[in-house]
This record gives sequence, C-alpha cells and structure tokens, in this order.
Amino acid sequence: MPRIPLPATRDDLIDDEQRAVWDGVVSGPRGRVIGPLRAAIHAPVLARAWSSLGESLRFGTSLGKRRAELAIIVTGRRWSAQVEWFIHAQAAADAGVQPDIIAAIRDGKAPHFVDADDALIYDYARLLLRDGTVPADLHARVTARFGIKGVVELTALVGYYSMVAMTLNAHDVPLPDDAVPPLTAPEEGLFDQPPPQ
Repeated sequence: MPRIPLPATRDDLIDDEQRAVWDGVVSGPRGRVIGPLRAAIHAPVLARAWSSLGESLRFGTSLGKRRAELAIIVTGRRWSAQVEWFIHAQAAADAGVQPDIIAAIRDGKAPHFVDADDALIYDYARLLLRDGTVPADLHARVTARFGIKGVVELTALVGYYSMVAMTLNAHDVPLPDDAVPPLTAPEEGLFDQPPPQ
C-alpha cells in the first residue's frame, strides 16, 4: 500500500500546475505517468525538472539505449526497487540485453558478458553504487571508450536512477497492474553484486 496518495489519472490531480506537468509527461517519450513521477507530481516544479532530466538520460545519452538500460537495471537491482526493475528489465530485453545477463543481475550472480563495453558499463555502475566512487583505472577505461560525455552521462544515469529507486522504495509505490514483485530483497542493506565474469 503506498504511503502517500499516488495519482492514477489526470482527474486525481488537485491543481493546474500538476495537470500541466502530467500533460507534458504524457505528450513526451514516456507517454504516461508511472512510477516515481506519481509521487514527484505533488511537487510540480520538482516533477517537471525530474521528468526532463529522466527523458534526457533514458532516451538521449550517447551510450545508446542498450547500455543505458543495462546501467539502469544494475542500479534498480542494487536498491531492490521492484517497479524500477519491472519496467527496465523489460526495456533492457527490448533494447538487446541478453536474457541470461538480465537473469544473472536479478539473481546476484556474476554476469558473463561477450561485449567488453557492456562489462565496463556493468562494473562502473556496480562499483559506483557499492563504493560511492570508482577506481581511477576503471574511470579512465570508461572515459577512453565512451568519452568524457559518456562517463558523465553514465555517472548521472546511476545517480538519477538511484533517486528513482529511493523514491519508489520510500513511498512504497506499487507495481503496475498488481504485478508480482520480481525481486527478492536482502533482509538488511543493499543487494550485493559480484564482478562480471
């Protein structure tokens, strides 16, 4: 049960500012208001900025859709964010992330990457989430491969989707259509992720 009211339709909104944010989200690449935006819409200025940043990171990075979705599911799994995983595991599969890699991340097993770039994305996201930073040599390799813009975008993706996960978890935002939670969560703390194979 959510801990705050979560608007499900435009009619649930209380003022024109919220309705303007809703209309902007629905007419954009998301096409609907789901997940954390249902909570953020209570603060329309925040929700507008949130939506704009999220669209930029999810749909417009130089990393490409597959690598962005890979970083998102690593983040969602670290936080055991059910809604984030539910939405983005499917988006990752649709973008070409192999099912065995998605399953390994979900289950806390070392994923086996054929693509060295995907392994870099995974390890960068995993270590940033675990340690709050990354080793200098890994940062240098990611920068060499994806450029300064790419490493900045990757770091921002992990940070943004951490904010998404915390919002979903703190407000107990439910899964769409009463779906079954796809993740098991640790009893305490965050979900540990092993290095790639």
